[in-house]
Amino acid sequence: MRILHTSDWHLGRTFHGVELLSDQRRMLADIAAIVAAESVDVVVVAGDVYDRSVPSADAVSVYDAGLGDIAAAGAQIVVTSGNHDSPTRLGAASAFAAAGGLHLRTSVAAIDTPVLLDDEFGPVAFYGIPYLEPDAVRKAFDIDAPCGHQGVLGAAMDRVRADATARGARTVVAAHAFVSGAVSTGSERSISVGGVETVAADTFSGIDYVALGHLHSPQEITPAVRYSGSPMPYSFGENSHRKGVWLVDLDADGVTDVRLHELPALRGLSSLRGTLDELLGDEKYADAHEHYIEATLTDTIRPLDAMRRLRERFPYAVHVHWERPEALGRLDYRSRIRGRTDAEIIAAFVGDVRDEPSVAERDLIERALREVVGEPEVVEAGAAEVGAADIEAIEADQGQWALFALDTEPKSA
Repeated sequence: MRILHTSDWHLGRTFHGVELLSDQRRMLADIAAIVAAESVDVVVVAGDVYDRSVPSADAVSVYDAGLGDIAAAGAQIVVTSGNHDSPTRLGAASAFAAAGGLHLRTSVAAIDTPVLLDDEFGPVAFYGIPYLEPDAVRKAFDIDAPCGHQGVLGAAMDRVRADATARGARTVVAAHAFVSGAVSTGSERSISVGGVETVAADTFSGIDYVALGHLHSPQEITPAVRYSGSPMPYSFGENSHRKGVWLVDLDADGVTDVRLHELPALRGLSSLRGTLDELLGDEKYADAHEHYIEATLTDTIRPLDAMRRLRERFPYAVHVHWERPEALGRLDYRSRIRGRTDAEIIAAFVGDVRDEPSVAERDLIERALREVVGEPEVVEAGAAEVGAADIEAIEADQGQWALFALDTEPKSA
């Protein structure tokens, strides 16, 4: 029997506000093509089919079409739910769907009721463990005291092993969890609520193959316990990942081979850094034309309409951040205002968020200061509210306002 392990489709997800359903439709078509080319018998989807518990109509349509393509390519499909899914919605009409080769395992009650699929060596038992929220499901496992993910998943696996032992069949478990030793990418939603979210890899001991979902990079925890990762990137932190699916071969004695089948990149991710003119004009960025782009601009003055201008060259630019070069070496706030007048501090703020104020704007700043604190005042030396360094600066420039003449030295204990 040949199994294709995938997870974390996140249908309906957006990427920095950009709608991804067309890319996700192509991604599912690529998985169906692998099923056909590699003669896959069973596709296992280990949770997070959708990106939200109430998916949009368009996301459901993409899901329906993807399942149809996979089934037409010749595979049975086993699906469990993740922390992004609604188990009830995803598992609707499960008994009816099973007749057509779609086996949905989204409830606690069905954890020890496997999907039995046969090859020439006999049956293979596929168990689906949906995402288990400890407080919500511990009573179903007869756990009276509060417990974490390890407690409920351990109890679930006890049920699975008891059933598997009685059947004597080869076993595959699909589970949605965070296993110790695995590496997250940052684009996953935390599943920790007031406790440790990880579970030990040996929780799954005795199983021929464990198809995990939740983390977005493909990785091997043990030879028999693996994450497929998401089939497409959902954050710029995933731009170095080899996205793919695991192909798992079973014979009479269990797993004989596991290999990663890489998926084609639908659209690259590039993080660019430089001035706006450099990003728009330098030919070294030509290969990124069709990529999703996050740009860090290092112009001295914040460029106007930067996103629109970037999209003239990079139509899939999705995020722009401005970072003035000198910002990296700035001092703390106390040091930055020490010795500066009120008008200078306000003008610097305007420069930070926009560009340097004009002469007319500086005049408006001074008029506003008069309205707030009255005419310029001289701060007497020794005033308790002013630090010594500030007094020296004010004495050097008598007649300035004292709105920001605060205590900038830490008081002694």
